[in-house]
Amino acid sequence: MFIGGSTLEAVEAVCDTKGDLGLDVLDGMASLVDKSLAQQVDHVDQETRFVMLSAIREYALERLAESNDEPASRRAHAAYYLVLAEEGAEDIDAQPEWLDRYEVEHENFRLAIDYLIKTQDAEWGLRLGTALFRFWETREHLAEGRDAIARLLALEGAGTRPKLRARLLFAGAVLAAAQGDYASGRPLFEESLATCVKLNDNRGVAVALNALGVNARDRGELIDASSLFERCLAIWKEFGDPSDIARALSNLASVMKLQGKYERASNLYDECLTIFRQIGDGAGAAWTLNYLGDVAREKADVVAARSYCENSLSEFRRLRDSWGIASALSDLASLSCDQGNNSEARRLYGESIKLFQDLGHKRGIARALECLAVSAAAQSQAEQSLHWAGAAAALRQQLGVPLVPAEQRRLEKALEFARRTIGNAAGLTAWMEGWAMPLDQAIQEALNCGEESGRQTPNPA
Repeated sequence: MFIGGSTLEAVEAVCDTKGDLGLDVLDGMASLVDKSLAQQVDHVDQETRFVMLSAIREYALERLAESNDEPASRRAHAAYYLVLAEEGAEDIDAQPEWLDRYEVEHENFRLAIDYLIKTQDAEWGLRLGTALFRFWETREHLAEGRDAIARLLALEGAGTRPKLRARLLFAGAVLAAAQGDYASGRPLFEESLATCVKLNDNRGVAVALNALGVNARDRGELIDASSLFERCLAIWKEFGDPSDIARALSNLASVMKLQGKYERASNLYDECLTIFRQIGDGAGAAWTLNYLGDVAREKADVVAARSYCENSLSEFRRLRDSWGIASALSDLASLSCDQGNNSEARRLYGESIKLFQDLGHKRGIARALECLAVSAAAQSQAEQSLHWAGAAAALRQQLGVPLVPAEQRRLEKALEFARRTIGNAAGLTAWMEGWAMPLDQAIQEALNCGEESGRQTPNPA
């Protein structure tokens, strides 16, 4: 039944659902291992898994298909992975190691989804898709998640479960937006919003309004985005949850910054920071400090921007938030570049890329490579700039995650300068070489660049 192996708990849940196997499951698995019909594999920090060789598994599947047990076994398999997915979805913020367990069970989740779609089990299918949403988004399985969600939403009985459907519509829209497909995401958000309104689910309404606001902001429709965030904020204020209020204020502030209304943006972020500190939300405070640094940088107040970013980095280090640390390092690197401290910028970008690599976060790697490309262009290192830009573009195409339009325009402005420096033909060659370069090689080049800069400019800290 299992692809890629299973834990003893999973074997027991699927093979002895009714408790009438007449055999201790552990003894049975030990017997299979002794007879070389299965292998026991120990994973670091994870439960022992049992794996069946592919040829033996294929033979066993044929025997299972000939028996009367296959339908019940497949349903038991889907049931186990539904429960596992929902259990992890509840704890994923507090225990991110769940994502690693999801990755190990990835093939089994796929098998469960395929079975539920084949049997037209809308309720279990919608539940499983909703539970796996954060895994697909965080681990960058964006295309796979979108495809699975589209198939689940098309199930005949999906419309009879409006609350579940609304949640899955939202998930599909988020994944579409992550791939820059705002046109496909918007109607999904709108349908989710309409469903929540019909169900009198005001929390769902607020979440959908916020998502529509993000969608509009990233499309560059800032007036619409501002209106949507204001409506979302009003609802959260009615509920009185300070965390939700602070996040709505933060999104509204992001639009003010994009509109050039820096004082309003700073005031809103200051309000966010106060709330996050009052409720003890360290991550919220750290990100808000980072955003205040962005506003200060837009105002060309480099001293204030660096202070905010350094405080943000300190908070992330205190929280041991590797993703936040990597992002803050990248922002500090950009500030160093603005100040002409290019060796320091490269060192910091190298540290950021290494952290993103350790996290397996490829979007972060792409962003850091793009920042390095801008930095190199500013130093008249046109060929290196286009090399890194090509590598980042290839990675983004592989993931299906283009830059948002505003950031793409900023990158293109820097690359245009690099192309003029060496000529279009040489520029295209450099870009294509970067595009064809293996990701590991691009990362190593960035790390080597950072190490050389570190040797040139020792940092006692």
